[in-house]
Amino acid sequence: MDSSAFSTPSPSSTPLLLPNEPVRSLTEPVKEISHNHFWIFGYGSLIFKPPPDVEMAVPGYISGYIRRFWQKSHDHRGTPTAPGRVVTLIEREYWETLDDPHAKFERPDSRTWGVAYKIVPEKVRHVSAVLDLREQNGYTVHLVPFSPSKSAASLYSTIPTIVYIGTPDNDAFAGVEADLDGLAKLILTSKGPSGHNKEYLFKLGDALVDLHGRDGEEDDYHVMDLVQRVRRLEAVEDEIIDN
Repeated sequence: MDSSAFSTPSPSSTPLLLPNEPVRSLTEPVKEISHNHFWIFGYGSLIFKPPPDVEMAVPGYISGYIRRFWQKSHDHRGTPTAPGRVVTLIEREYWETLDDPHAKFERPDSRTWGVAYKIVPEKVRHVSAVLDLREQNGYTVHLVPFSPSKSAASLYSTIPTIVYIGTPDNDAFAGVEADLDGLAKLILTSKGPSGHNKEYLFKLGDALVDLHGRDGEEDDYHVMDLVQRVRRLEAVEDEIIDN
């Protein structure tokens, strides 16, 4: 992503700090947040395909969650009968009880990097409706504190943001994907109304490399390992076709 797309929040645009909030349904409004201070955190496709009517975009991270390709996609990168895989967030406390093959590579601070978007106040209802539809396949709305990155030079330490999360109790949650080569093959071959599943993975990987590089952070191992595995499978597939 072009770093010029990011801007620093000013005192007038930064919301008051709020406590962590429980899960909400997609249709329930988040009453505690003023339309003048409505921020959405993107950690998956929202990084490379931002929501409409963005007034400000700030790179940074949320803490206490692990990003994983453990959410089935029946409506965007797959179909109802052959779902693809997209990312969701897993609370670290729950994730530590699971047998994740990528666990030993996970960073101890549990930072999930992405982009926070401040929505134009007059467009908040419209954008919320658009995202509720876009994220309808198992995602629910959460309120999570967001920390702007060092490169954003923010005057504020945290911003409460809306985050769409596919929690483990949703019907589209795939659970631990222990067979990483199998997951890579599924991502390589899956396709839905929004395009090829591998395109989602590659665009997310490129966006995260850009975000991490700007602040000297380590890359997301889970995502980048899947990128490498899918690239290898893709190369073998291309070689077979050429021969």
